[in-house]
Amino acid sequence: MTPHHACRAVQIAGACLALFACAVFTGQGAMAQSRSLPQFEVDTSWPKVPAQWRLGDPSSVAIDAKDNVWVLHRPRTLKPEQAAMAAPPVIVFDGAGNYLKAWGGTNASNSAYDWPEREHGIHIDYKGFVWLGGNNCATGGIPGLKPVSDDALLKFTQEGQFVLQIGRSNQSKGDADTANVHRAADAFVHPASNEVFVADGYGNHRVIVFDADTGAFKRMWGAFGSKPDGIDHCAVDSPKTFAEGDGPPDYNIAHALRVAHDGTVYVADRENRRVQMFSAAGKFVKQSRRTASGYARDLAFSADPEQQFLYVGAGKGIAILDRKSLDFLGMIDVPGQIGAGHHITTDSKGNLYIAQTASGLQKLVFKGMSAPGK
Repeated sequence: MTPHHACRAVQIAGACLALFACAVFTGQGAMAQSRSLPQFEVDTSWPKVPAQWRLGDPSSVAIDAKDNVWVLHRPRTLKPEQAAMAAPPVIVFDGAGNYLKAWGGTNASNSAYDWPEREHGIHIDYKGFVWLGGNNCATGGIPGLKPVSDDALLKFTQEGQFVLQIGRSNQSKGDADTANVHRAADAFVHPASNEVFVADGYGNHRVIVFDADTGAFKRMWGAFGSKPDGIDHCAVDSPKTFAEGDGPPDYNIAHALRVAHDGTVYVADRENRRVQMFSAAGKFVKQSRRTASGYARDLAFSADPEQQFLYVGAGKGIAILDRKSLDFLGMIDVPGQIGAGHHITTDSKGNLYIAQTASGLQKLVFKGMSAPGK
């Protein structure tokens, strides 16, 4: 990995959007010496937030069928003097960064759904529906937030019309509960089965799967495909040391989840610093564990039909893995990059989008593949 580059940034609604000169660099590990790898550069003009609005901490980012970019941010993280200018929590841009629309948020007159207190993950499924959830802890004591546990997963149309809710706030009974999630971090709908796979990872320690139309429970599993189990920590429990071997038997924040075209499921077990691979049925296949620095922060696939690369937030950059073998191939750490991301995604052209909470939003433009050995 290259050293992290010092940044010059401007404030956009309480979050920094880095502005840098563009440059191209992709580090490579020994395994990538003879393999072409994707290259990127920072788009310094993306996005263009309307002047009347401010964004809070950007938590997650998703792409629709038109390559529009959906951002979920946290308006309640804005400073008091900016609160009146808060944009709605779901805001949409096109690939060039132009504003398209925005909606969402708590509506006291609408009891049909429980909007999350602390917005966390967003996903656009193959039918165009918008899925989102939150990770607030009822006893967390975060200023400006109600003492509510975000135990629901929501589904909307792209115009913000409510469609479905799985679970209810403050109703989780723990890892064995099939009706509620518990501070779920991420969700992903697999077209072939029309199932929504959920990284139910802040309060619970599992992947849980529901029918994407009805919300009916289908199955669940924990780390290594075992029975989900673990201690419900309100605060993030980050280990200080890591023993050799495969790591603990339970997830410690299943933070991101992606399902490949072929049905393979990938789970980022953030605090245990490992990515685990499963069949769609929940059978454990293998894992990638890298404990030297922060790893498995987020996940995304490369845009090629075979999805040959798996992108994994790692340290101050994004690791490139071979999706099928989980071999480490190199790093994306271009000058001006704001970091590994809190959540990341790719569009159909291969561009990478980063939502980095306190550091802002960023688009990394795909510049093609490197020459082998470069």
